[in-house]
Amino acid sequence: MTQVTGWRADPLVWGHGPRLFEMFLEPTCPFSVRAFGKMDAFLAAAGEERVTVRLTMQSQPWHMYSGVVTRCVIAASTLPGGRESARAVLAAVGAHREEFEFAHHCGGPNMEATPRQIIARLEAYSGVALAEAFAIADLDREIKRHCRYARQNGIHVSPTFMIDGLVDPAIGSGDAVADWVTRLG
Repeated sequence: MTQVTGWRADPLVWGHGPRLFEMFLEPTCPFSVRAFGKMDAFLAAAGEERVTVRLTMQSQPWHMYSGVVTRCVIAASTLPGGRESARAVLAAVGAHREEFEFAHHCGGPNMEATPRQIIARLEAYSGVALAEAFAIADLDREIKRHCRYARQNGIHVSPTFMIDGLVDPAIGSGDAVADWVTRLG
């Protein structure tokens, strides 16, 4: 463990509008990857002055390396690039999702992968040096904050979407960005 003091996780927030659009994502989930891939288009269509998009990581145990990859995303947010470093890690996972997941959630090449190898892959694909931040001894407090926030809002699966603090089950990752904008009102 790295004894880093004074670290801060940059909030995973983009836009600055009064409406709050929240996405609860598991980084290796194919549906979360699809939803994350629409974030920039949604911000552009809705207007960054009209909406704030906040991401919360929703680790899920059936995605076998979920905890490791989620920790990498949050660790990236503590680095000088902050949320943009976390965005780069999320994009890298999305672009190479199969390399961070198990076949049928229980087999395949990742059966031989170690957490250190998963971190190294993410560093190579994202260009973000994660190993030291991953090892921050008390990074758990930020990971637990994401987990508690999701639990207090009754979030069980990813992706889940909330608008202004209310879960909107009508929003899905397969929806067109225009549909998300319409749901925003």
